[in-house]
Amino acid sequence: MGDRVGVLCHITSLPKENTASGKKFIDLIAKTQISAWQMLPITPPNFDGSPYSSTSAFAGDSNLISTKKEANMELEDYWIEDWALFASIKKAQNNLPWIEWPKELRDRHPETINEWRNKINSETKIQAQFQHSWIEMKKYANDKNIKLIGDIPIFVNHDSADVWAHRELFQLDSKGLPTHVAGVPPDYFSEDGQIWNTVLYNWKAHAEDGWKWWKERIARMLRLFDVVRIDHFRGFHSAWAIPIGSESARNGFWQEGPKEKILTQLMEVAKNSERIIAEDLGIIPPEVIKLRRKFDLKGMAVLQFGFDGNSNNPHHPKNIKSDQLVYTGTHDNNTTRGWLNSIDSKTFNLVKELLNSDDDPLQGLIRIAKQSPAEMAIFPLQDLLDIGKEGRMNTPGTTEGNWNWKIEWKYIKKCNKLLE
Repeated sequence: MGDRVGVLCHITSLPKENTASGKKFIDLIAKTQISAWQMLPITPPNFDGSPYSSTSAFAGDSNLISTKKEANMELEDYWIEDWALFASIKKAQNNLPWIEWPKELRDRHPETINEWRNKINSETKIQAQFQHSWIEMKKYANDKNIKLIGDIPIFVNHDSADVWAHRELFQLDSKGLPTHVAGVPPDYFSEDGQIWNTVLYNWKAHAEDGWKWWKERIARMLRLFDVVRIDHFRGFHSAWAIPIGSESARNGFWQEGPKEKILTQLMEVAKNSERIIAEDLGIIPPEVIKLRRKFDLKGMAVLQFGFDGNSNNPHHPKNIKSDQLVYTGTHDNNTTRGWLNSIDSKTFNLVKELLNSDDDPLQGLIRIAKQSPAEMAIFPLQDLLDIGKEGRMNTPGTTEGNWNWKIEWKYIKKCNKLLE
C-alpha cells in the first residue's frame, strides 16, 4: 500500500449513512495525514444491524444510496438477478427466511421463477442506484488521494440470496438446512468462543465449479474498493464447525479448508497482493501465517492484544513486522481509551514501559503504531477523537447494542489536530 495512516470508520457511523456523507468525510480526512479509509461490509445488514451476517455477499446496502442515477450493471450479471429475485420474493413472503417459502419458491422451480422475473425491476434499479452512488464516491476519494478499504466476511448468512441460489456450494442437508455452523473457539475476544450461525462451505463443490462464486465475489468487491480485507482469513485454512443447537462454541471442531487452491484463484483475480489484507486475528497456527506469506498478503496486529507479558506476542510493538498493518483496536474491541480505563495495573504498567514520560497513554499508543515497521497504521475514528467505551462499535458474542455508534461532524474535525 505504501501510505502510512488510515482511519477505520463504518459509513453508517457518519451523521447520515449514505455516500453523500461519505464525500464530506473524505473532505475532512483529506486535510490530515490519512490516506486510507477502512470500513465494515457494505452489504445489507441482518435484523440486528450486523454487516457481517448479510442477506447477500454481493448486493449493496440500499440505505447508502444518495442519488437516483443508475450505473451500468454489465459486470454484475453473475449475482444481480438472483439477488433481485430473492429480495422481491422475500418482501412478498413477509420477510420469512427462504427455507419457509412455498416449495416452488424455496426450491426455485423454473416455471415459478420465470413468472417472478417480471417483478424484479425495482430491486435491480435499487442496485444500479447503489452502484452509481458508490463508484462516484470511490472516484471522489481517489481524486483526493484517499484509498477505500472494504471488508469481506468469509462466511454468509443461511438466509441469503447466495445460499438460496447456490445450495450445492454450502454444507446443507437434504432439506436445505445446515447441520453445522461457523464460529470460533474460545480466544481473547470471548471466553466461550463465538457461534456466528453462518453456513460453512462445501469446498469440493466450489472446486468443481471452478471457484466461480468466490472469484466473482472478490472481483465485485475490488470494483467497489481499492483494497479489501478478508475477515477470518484462517477459514481458508480451517474453519471451526459447531453442531446446530449447541449452546457453546466449545463443542466445535476444525474442518480443513482449501488453503492454496482457493488463494491461487483469488490472486489471479486480484492480480496484485497489495489489494488484499488477510485478517489473521484470534488463535492462529503457524501454518496460517505461512499460507498468508506464501501469497505475499499483509496480516494484522492489534496493540490492545499486545500487553499480556508474553515476549513472543505478535501484537506487541517490538514484534510487529513490515508485512502487517497495525491497529490500536478494531470494530470488535473497546475503544482504546475505554480499554486503557479498564485494564489492570499490571497490563497498564506494560503499556507505560513503552511511553515517553510526557505521553498521554492513548496518544502514545497512536505514536507507537505510526512509528512501527508496519506497512500502515490504521486507527478507529473513536481513538483519533479520544472517545471512551461509549463509542464501542461491537462486543463479540452479544447481539444487542451493537453497530449503532454515530458521530457528529463537529467532532470529526478534531482529527486535524490529532494527526498534525
